[in-house]
Amino acid sequence: MNKEILRLAIPNILSNVSVPLLSTVDTALMGHLSEAHLGVVGLGAMIFNLVYWNFGFLRMGTTGMTAQAYGAQQHQQMANLLGRSLVVAIAIACLIILFQNPFASAGHWFFKVAEDQTDLVQTYFGIRIWAAPATLASYVVFGWFFGMQNAVYPLILTVVANAVNILLSYLFIHYFDMGIAGAAWGTVIAQYIGILLAVVLLYTRYHDYLVDMLRGAFDDASELAKFFSVNRDLFIRTMSLTFAFAFFYRQSSAAGATMLAVNVILLQLTNWMSYGIDGFAYAAESLVGKYKGAADHREGNRAIRLVMIWGLALAIIFSLLYLVWSKPIFGIFTNQQEVIAAADPFLWYMVVFPLAGFLCYIWDGIYIGLTATVTMRNAMLISLALYLGIYYLLRDFWPVHGLWTALLIFLVIRGLIQSIYFAKKGWAIN
Repeated sequence: MNKEILRLAIPNILSNVSVPLLSTVDTALMGHLSEAHLGVVGLGAMIFNLVYWNFGFLRMGTTGMTAQAYGAQQHQQMANLLGRSLVVAIAIACLIILFQNPFASAGHWFFKVAEDQTDLVQTYFGIRIWAAPATLASYVVFGWFFGMQNAVYPLILTVVANAVNILLSYLFIHYFDMGIAGAAWGTVIAQYIGILLAVVLLYTRYHDYLVDMLRGAFDDASELAKFFSVNRDLFIRTMSLTFAFAFFYRQSSAAGATMLAVNVILLQLTNWMSYGIDGFAYAAESLVGKYKGAADHREGNRAIRLVMIWGLALAIIFSLLYLVWSKPIFGIFTNQQEVIAAADPFLWYMVVFPLAGFLCYIWDGIYIGLTATVTMRNAMLISLALYLGIYYLLRDFWPVHGLWTALLIFLVIRGLIQSIYFAKKGWAIN
């Protein structure tokens, strides 16, 4: 079982870590231009996260349902999930492009973008929005590969797309002096190269599924009802999670350009941790879904127990890393002395964050494999309410520290609620 977990988790960790590597490079490139550019790339990326993360159900729902179909050896169901999800993804992408101006205006308002940053943020947004079809289609393809117990293809796709993105961003910013537009164009081009490669991989290994993916994909009313109910709950859950981090950025922005720059970098460090641990969460999605589809709860429970142990071990490694090297690592992101000095009182949160967050990250993967999306949604809503309540209790006398404290408690509460629900209901959870 450990070999099976690592077979899925290691490629996922490598591909996941390349995601924050990309935003790390963008952050570092902007951080050496100016404090304003550093804040803008963080805000611009968060506006897209506010849009795209809400459609993360395209990956998560596809993984859980495909893994269950894989465990039950239902060929047509696996094919239909690919086709059905791709149709939904392209439709949503078209709507995002159509309504890009309202999305941009809402992002500017929500994050309280300063007047001198408006043009830079708008430039970044106006270019990156055109990657929407490739981005959302890649969510589906990645989710489907995970459901098919294939973690190697997502690794190939992620590494290729992010390597192209980093190379182009560096060239556009460093050699062509394109500034924030260079970072945006690098992302757009890389996303389309990635999805083209995905089509090649699908055709090479999964040709039969491609041929059958639209054959009756929208005919079975009960399957459609499950598909949309699972994705509805995941959408609400993900929108709540996105709001939690968007709220964090909004309050950071209100605290001034220096504090925004500090928190942009600190969240980059948390991303390294979360994407690493998510490698084991993705392994849990694939394995738990497979064992649920095969009705093998004994092996499923064994997988859950071992994935938890691996997740805790990696969290401890990250905590020790940040305990020893947080200051040197922070200095990689920026040479702005004011930002470096302002960050010092907050570095200890990086040490606590992995231990506070690993449990809810791993449970998320388990719940996705079980398609227990109702419980997942409810745990998120309860945790979000507590997060906001704690922040508003602390903000008047402990503003930025109160924000970080509320975020830590938000993660801990999610993990505890999910643990309690699973202990009570087990595999019957919904």
